[in-house]
Amino acid sequence: MSTTTPPRERPKRAAGRASTTTARTSGTSGTGGVSTTGGRSAARHNQRWLAWIFLAPTILGMGLFTLIPIVASVVLAFFRWDIISAPTFVGFDNFSEVVQDPTVRVSFLNTIVFVVVAVALQLGLALALAVMVQEKMPAWLRVFFRSAFFFPLILSAASVSIFMRYLFNEQFGVVNWFLSLVGIPAVPWLTTPGGSAAVVILVYVWQNFGFSFLLFIGGLASIPVETYEAAAIDGATGWRKHLHVTLPLLSPTTLVASVMAIISALQVFDQPYVLTRGGPGDSTRTAVMVIFESAFQRLEFGQASAIGVLLTLIIMAITAAQFRLSKRFVFYQ
Repeated sequence: MSTTTPPRERPKRAAGRASTTTARTSGTSGTGGVSTTGGRSAARHNQRWLAWIFLAPTILGMGLFTLIPIVASVVLAFFRWDIISAPTFVGFDNFSEVVQDPTVRVSFLNTIVFVVVAVALQLGLALALAVMVQEKMPAWLRVFFRSAFFFPLILSAASVSIFMRYLFNEQFGVVNWFLSLVGIPAVPWLTTPGGSAAVVILVYVWQNFGFSFLLFIGGLASIPVETYEAAAIDGATGWRKHLHVTLPLLSPTTLVASVMAIISALQVFDQPYVLTRGGPGDSTRTAVMVIFESAFQRLEFGQASAIGVLLTLIIMAITAAQFRLSKRFVFYQ
C-alpha cells in the first residue's frame, strides 16, 4: 500500500499547518503587544514626571512671584494695614477714599494723557523708521540701524533718566547749550509743568520705541513682494502704496504693538520718578508713583492695593476694547 498522501489532502494539511503557525505567531505577537504597550505606558509615565520636573521651577516662580502677590494685593485692598499693626477689614472704604483723593485723580489723568501722547509718538516713530529701514538699503546698514534703534531698550531706565536729567538741566545741560548756539534762551525743562512733561515723554519714547520698531520690521518682512508689485501695476506708488497696502496688511502687528505699548505706558514709573519726582507740583505724577508713595512712604498698603486694583481694571478694560475694535480694523492675509 502506498503511504503517499493523496493530492487532495495536501492543501488541507498545509492549511492546518499555516493556521497553527498563524495562531502561534499571533499568540507571540499578542504577548509581545502587551509587553510593548506596558513599556510604552511606563515611558509615557516617565515623560510626564520629567515634564513636571522641568516645569516645576517656572510654575513655582509664577505662583510665588505672580499669582500669590496678585491675590494678596486684591485681598489687601479691603483692609487697612501699615505693617506695624494688624490688618483691619474696612470693606470698600479704601476705594472710596482713593476715588475722592485729588492727588490720585490727577495722577490717573496724567497717566492717561501720557499714554495717549507717548504711545502715538512711539508707534508713529517706530513705524516710520521701520518702513525706511526696510526700503532699498544695504544689508549691513540695515543690521546697524536695527541694533542702534533697539539698543536703548536694553539700558536701565533709571540710568538713562539720570543721564537725561543732566542733558536737560537748565543751567549746564547740553540741550540748552546747543539752543544757545542758535540764539534761543535757556529753557526750564525740568522746572515747569509743560517742560517736565515733555522731557518725560521724550525720554520714555526714545528708550521704548525700539521694541515696537522690531515688531514692525517683522510685520513688514511678512508682506509678500507680489502685493507691492500688483499695487504698483494699479498705480499705487509712494505714500499711496503704504496707505493702501502696508497699513492694512500691517494691522495685526499694529494691534500687538499698540496693546503692549499701552500696557507698558500705563505702568510708567522710572522716568517721571527719576527725572522730576512727579513735579513740579503733580504735573508728572503717575498712577504707579502714587502706589509707590502710598505703600512705601506713608505705609498705607490698603490704599496702595486699591489703586493697583483700579489700575489693573483700567488696563484690562482698555485691552478688551482694543481687541473688540480690532474686528473692524485688523485685516489678516
